[in-house]
Parts: sequence; structure tokens; C-alpha cells
Amino acid sequence: MGKSRFLALCAGVFLMGCSEPQSVIVVEQSDTSIVSNGQWIRDASGNVMPDPQTSGLFALGGTLVTIADGSARESQQRKLHFITPATAKLQGASNVFELASRVSRSCFSGYLTNAPDLEALAADPRHPNVFYTVTEDATRTGTLTPRCEKKYEKTGSTDYPTLLIRLEQNSQGKVTLTHVRPLQFAPEMAVGNFPNDGIEGMVMAEDGTLYLALEKDKAGQPRIFTLSIDEQFWESGDFAPVAEPSLSLPTFSKGNHPINGLALYSTAQSEFLLAAARNDDELWVIDTHNAVNTKRIPLEFSVNASEGCESYIMDNASIEGLAVIDDTLWLINDPWKKNYMKNVVCETERPNYEANAPLLFSLPLREEWFSK
Repeated sequence: MGKSRFLALCAGVFLMGCSEPQSVIVVEQSDTSIVSNGQWIRDASGNVMPDPQTSGLFALGGTLVTIADGSARESQQRKLHFITPATAKLQGASNVFELASRVSRSCFSGYLTNAPDLEALAADPRHPNVFYTVTEDATRTGTLTPRCEKKYEKTGSTDYPTLLIRLEQNSQGKVTLTHVRPLQFAPEMAVGNFPNDGIEGMVMAEDGTLYLALEKDKAGQPRIFTLSIDEQFWESGDFAPVAEPSLSLPTFSKGNHPINGLALYSTAQSEFLLAAARNDDELWVIDTHNAVNTKRIPLEFSVNASEGCESYIMDNASIEGLAVIDDTLWLINDPWKKNYMKNVVCETERPNYEANAPLLFSLPLREEWFSK
């Protein structure tokens, strides 16, 4: 492994529940981070994808699917976008999500019809045409009606509740927003009221366990929560209380260290969460059974540059979506407008950055990440 070091963080690990604590270790490969090379996502005409603010990723067969958040160009919002992974070619997009009648009659129809801030994206492995997304910052939408505000005031987090959304694609490819439920955090979870630092990572296991990654809590720490989505889950429109599994997560004494993407990877021994720590340019490998130590793997992101440019390491990639196909991890970035122009090394690529165009990266999964 070359120059490798394994550091138990002095801050320990963040644990809830009764499992034995596990070490959180830092893994460094030789003298440098692991480099993942990215391709610009382009349409059939060769144009880059303009300002989609891609904020989630999952694999549907051999196709990658992503979604835009509320700060994207309006034409990109409230749609699924389909990408061929090997070529980073944009296959097209779905229709603008239609609202089922039950959602149109809900307290949240106004927000979901206009510019919802959709973050994270997960496929339901039990139902190939069912997907989930979640809302984040709804402060710009104004308040709920007095009746709705009273009904959904005890969120345990933000004033406007975080919404879990069920999407379904029919045989013609039309996507409908079929159900919505607000999430509820117990007061003792101390999540805090951070409208723009909410759920940004999501993935579902085979048994219907939905993992949700929170950027930061009241103490500034990243967290992972769960919901069990059974066949009766969507019969209610009431709060869906989240639980907190016993997982080994790093804790930090200062700074922001959010989780901005989640994926799952199974081995013969266990099932692992792969978490994108955007601000740290790290991949966290977390054993859901707590049998293997959590690993923090430093990453760097290079760009498969345009003609006339040499490949280079990005200053700021901002990964916000992860998906696994076979033994390859695919990563998509959410162009951070405040920092994206810092990546300009070659002038011929300046228009791509000015367009806030995303890149698709890949990384072969390594056996040592999933062993003690």
C-alpha cells in the first residue's frame, strides 16, 4: 500500500445505540490521494449539460439517473435525467413530474408544483419503476396555510418540514409524483434548524430500509438516519418518524464535513454504505453491521480535458451523487457556483465552467476498503 497510515480519530466515533464502538481510520494510498478522472456530461450534439445542479444519482440497469435541485436552471428542474455511464452521454430527460391527485390535495402541492429543492435520489430495489427523492430548503416558498402549519409544526428540525417523495415511472416513461410524507426527527436527536444543510444523500437496501444522510446537526456533525418503507408506509400522509441506526461515523471538532451522497455495496460478509464527504474530498466506507472499521479514503478529481488542454486536478469538484454498477463506483458533481470557476486551468474549458456543467467520474472499488 506504500506510505499508508491508520489514524484513530481522537474525537472518537459518533454512535447511537448499543453496538460496540468501532475505530474510524484514515486510509491514504501511497503519497497521494486516489485520483478519479471525469468526463463532461454531453448531449447527442456534444453540448455540455447546462446548470442542472445535479444532486443525486442511482443506477437503473446500466443507465445512471440524476435529478436537479432548486437552484438549477428552470428547464432542468423536476425531471429525471438519464446518462450512459461509459460515455457520459446524456440520453435525455423525463417529463416534468406530474402530481397525483392525492398530492395535489395535500398541504405541500404549492411547493412541489413550483420550485421544490429536490436533493438526493434513490431507487427501490423491490419495485424497478419506483424512486424516491427528498426536499431540502423550502424557506423561499413562504409558510404553509395555518391549518397545515399547525398539523406539521413538530418537525424536530426545520420550520417547513423535510418531504420524502415517491416517484413512479409508467410503461410509457411518464414520471408521476405519487405520494409525499413529511419527515419527523425526535427532539433528542438534536438535528437543529438548518434549512440548507438537510438531507442530501439517500439509498435503499433490498429489505426496504431507506438510509438518509444529513449534512449537519446542531453540533455540526454529519448523521445518517433510516426509515422502513413497507407496503403500508404510503397509506398515511402523517409525519414519518426517522430512526437512527448504530453506525460508526467520524466526528469533528470544527468545520463543515457534510455527507452529500450515499450508495450501497454488498460483499459476501456485509453491506456497506459509501458516503461522499463533499467538503473533504473523501469517500467514507461504513459497514452497516459494524463488523469492519469505517474507512476515510481521500480522493482527487481530474478532468479529461478538451482538445488542446492537458488533464488537471480540480480545485473544487463537490460530489453530490454516488451509484454502484457491478464493482465500479460512479460519482456526479453538483457545480458549486461560488467555487466552480476556481477550476479553470485551460481557457478552452472556461465556457463549461461558466455553464455550471457537471462531470461524471468513476472509481473501481477496492477489496481492501471492505476488510478489517
